[in-house]
Amino acid sequence: MADSLGLIKVTVVQGKRLVVRDFTSSDPYVVVKLGNQVAKTKVINSCLNPVWNEELSFFLKEPIGDLSLEVFDKDFLKTDDKMGHAHLSLQPIVSAARLRQILRVSSGETTLRKVVPDGENCLVRESSITSVDGEVVQSVWLRLCDVESGEIELKIKLPNAPVAQCGS
Repeated sequence: MADSLGLIKVTVVQGKRLVVRDFTSSDPYVVVKLGNQVAKTKVINSCLNPVWNEELSFFLKEPIGDLSLEVFDKDFLKTDDKMGHAHLSLQPIVSAARLRQILRVSSGETTLRKVVPDGENCLVRESSITSVDGEVVQSVWLRLCDVESGEIELKIKLPNAPVAQCGS
């Protein structure tokens, strides 16, 4: 049975250089999944550099999985077109939250960990995980896969609630 670690908040901030799926533009939206939980953003009409700033919440459970996202172009007369997908391991932010707890960091801003792009993630550039007034925060740019171009910016937060240790 999965152990609950609390709530994780994912803000879909913006997209850049998304691909054209209609005649000259696209009507993008993002579907975010964590395990069997699914949430999606609103559609931004005729835009290749959309700004959503939408916060989506998920229950984080052991075992910790990847956060996955897919970007689609909304179509009214046919199936929505795929505009790319990406994934991000949540293990680094959960580990950083446990470190924050061990170090008893509760105020100010402290960098807990850095995550670098590699073959196992979709990061565009290095990402820092910080403790900001007790919340653990990671801002990331993810490169969309299986398309010519496109990046999505996310801000991930583990609120002040402590992250439980995994039992052995």
